[in-house]
Amino acid sequence: MIKEAILACLRDHAERYVSGAALARELSVSRTAVWKAVEQLRAEGYAIESATNRGYRLCAVSDVLSEPRVRSYLKNPGITPKVYASVSSTNTLLKVMAAEGAPEGLALIAGEQTAGRGRMGRSFYSPADSGLYMSLLLRPTLPAAEAVRVTACAAVAVAEAVEELSGLPAQIKWVNDIFVGGRKVSGILTEASLDCESGGLSYAVVGIGINTAVPAGDFPPELRQIAGAAFGQERPPELRCRLAALVLDKLMDFYGRLDDPAILEAYRRRSLIPGREINILSPGREPVPATALAVEEDYSLLVRLPDGSLRRLNSGEVSVRL
Repeated sequence: MIKEAILACLRDHAERYVSGAALARELSVSRTAVWKAVEQLRAEGYAIESATNRGYRLCAVSDVLSEPRVRSYLKNPGITPKVYASVSSTNTLLKVMAAEGAPEGLALIAGEQTAGRGRMGRSFYSPADSGLYMSLLLRPTLPAAEAVRVTACAAVAVAEAVEELSGLPAQIKWVNDIFVGGRKVSGILTEASLDCESGGLSYAVVGIGINTAVPAGDFPPELRQIAGAAFGQERPPELRCRLAALVLDKLMDFYGRLDDPAILEAYRRRSLIPGREINILSPGREPVPATALAVEEDYSLLVRLPDGSLRRLNSGEVSVRL
C-alpha cells in the first residue's frame, strides 16, 4: 500500500525532510496520493511534520503500535504477534483463543485495555497511548505447582528489556511487579488452565502491562503514590514496538530454559524484597506481617513470621511495610 511505502521511506530518512515530489516519483503515484497517504498515517497516530518547499518528516517521538513493525523487531520465529488499538483485556481474549486451540507463541498486543485485569481480582489501569499491554500463549509441560517459574521468567524479561531501552535499573517485587526509581511500572498476571488427566498445565497465558509514559492528566489519585513510567521524556522512536518485541523474545528464550540458574540469579539480583518487612496478602483475610528472607530456587519466597517460624510462599502477593 502507498502509505506503508511512504512510512518506510520516511523511516529511511529519519529526522530529514523528503519532498512530496520525490515520494511521488519513487512510488509512481500523484502528489495528491502522497498527501492522502500522509493524512492517513497522521490519523493513525504517526507524528509527521510538513514544511513548504521541504516536504515531510517523520518525528522521532512517533510511537504507534504497528503489527508489521513489531514483526520487524522480533527475532524468534515462534512468536506470532497480533496488534490491536484497543481491547477489553488481552488476557481475556487470549484465553478464549487458547481454549479454541490457538498455538503456542500467539501474542496479543494492545495500546489500550478497557477492562484490564490485575492480580487478586483488581482492575489494571490501561489507558491509550501511554502503555503497552500484551499477553503471550504458552503450552508448558509443567506441573501446576511450578507455574510460578513462568511468571518469574516474564518478570526478568520485562526488567531486562526496560533496562536495555531506558538505561535505568529495574527491580522486581516478588513475584510479578517491576519497579523503576521506586515506582511500579509493570505488572504481570499469569493465568493457566489445568489438564485434569495429567495434573499439568493445558496452557498458560502470560499477561504483561507496562507503563511506558505518564498518561495525559497523570495517573488516577489512588495510583499516584505507587505508579510510575518506565521511560522519561527522551524515548527511542517506535518504543512500544521495540519493547514488545524485546520482551517477547526474551520471555520465549527464558521459557525454553526454565531451570537455567542464570535466570534465577538475574531474578535474585533485581529482587527488592529480601531483608524487608512485609505483609502477606490473601483475598478476604487480614494481612500477615513477616520478614522476607530470600527467593528460593523454585522462586518461592522464604519468610519469617512473628513467632519465629519459617514459611515458603509459592503464590499470592506481598506488600512492603513502610
